[in-house]
Amino acid sequence: MYVIGIAGGSGSGKTTLVNKIIQSLPAKSVSVLSQDAYYYDMGELTQAEKEAINFDHPSSIEFPLMLQHIKNLRAGKRVEMPTYSYVTCRRGAETVLVEPTDVLIVEGILIFTDADMRAAMDLKVFVDTDSDERIIRIIQRDVKERGRDLEQSIVHYQKYVKPMHETFIEPTKRYADVIIPLGGFNVQGTDILTTKIRETMAASN
Repeated sequence: MYVIGIAGGSGSGKTTLVNKIIQSLPAKSVSVLSQDAYYYDMGELTQAEKEAINFDHPSSIEFPLMLQHIKNLRAGKRVEMPTYSYVTCRRGAETVLVEPTDVLIVEGILIFTDADMRAAMDLKVFVDTDSDERIIRIIQRDVKERGRDLEQSIVHYQKYVKPMHETFIEPTKRYADVIIPLGGFNVQGTDILTTKIRETMAASN
């Protein structure tokens, strides 16, 4: 199994890049673990406490469970990835079955902040996108998917997203083997990356 870590700031284009990689490889050869599924369950908090959760701090992620799932998949074992709701701040009762495949993509804004996580990856990719472009995408996503209005999204960005990006996410760029500006929107960069993955898969068969 070839494990690829894809990190970068919120709204940088990581999901688009993941989808491009999946589309470029044979069917059922890629599985994905998303950091967003591994937030700690905080459903018992009050609404005010939930609104104060810092989703952009490494302490909000259950990295030990995520790492164990990577190890299990490497060992040929299927895993049950959690589901998580940003609206309720709670893990769902249902899980997503992830099968071991030739390629495992691990994606998330904070995955390079954990040394054990980095060590579990064969290739580390950082998606580097201008902050102006990212904030537009973040606000659109917050309003459409996370139950925030425009003002709440702006306040959340200023209070949490921007300072946490500068403190924790941007510095992890130095751990990357490959940096792709604009992620999946960078056609040439995506083609180079997918070619590398296909060559690695061919060499291991």
